[in-house]
Amino acid sequence: MTFRLGLTGSIGMGKSTTARLFADHGHPVWDADSAVHRLYAPGGAAVGPVAALFPAALVGGGIDRAALKTAIAADPHALSRLESVVHPLVAADRADFLARHDDAALVVLDIPLLFEGGRPEGLDGVAVVSTDAATQRARVMARPGMTDATLAMILARQMPDAEKRARADWIIPTDTPETAAAAVARIIDEVTSHA
Repeated sequence: MTFRLGLTGSIGMGKSTTARLFADHGHPVWDADSAVHRLYAPGGAAVGPVAALFPAALVGGGIDRAALKTAIAADPHALSRLESVVHPLVAADRADFLARHDDAALVVLDIPLLFEGGRPEGLDGVAVVSTDAATQRARVMARPGMTDATLAMILARQMPDAEKRARADWIIPTDTPETAAAAVARIIDEVTSHA
């Protein structure tokens, strides 16, 4: 029986690094952001339907995320229309991943907006990556092109960290690589020892 672990956390909390820790232990990881990139790439399943809604976003046979962002910003109803097209395609990609790994003891579903978007059905547990606000801010502001305004906009769309932690089955502290690695190892041991 495969244990399906949802992995989430706010921007700058160390989710991508933590997902790699699970992968390093040999557990398959599905990444929602990577799925969207595949769907938007030339030949991707989302290209036709998204281009039909936002023709200016079609660039070089794929969906240009910057152009799409501009189109969404100009129309208050655009995001819900986009999500109605993209969310089912992402769900299908996730289902395909799960079908390919149905013999694994543990699979990790890396979903940035897991709580905000409505928890997917079929998860056996959720782990939230977390660190203090100062560390989070320092990590995010070190990213190219990041501004205070952009960070504030992103955080406004995300559920507060304290609320995510309250809803989690496990909290993975990412203050140091060592604390994150130890927490991941404990989770793996706990869920696979019952498999």
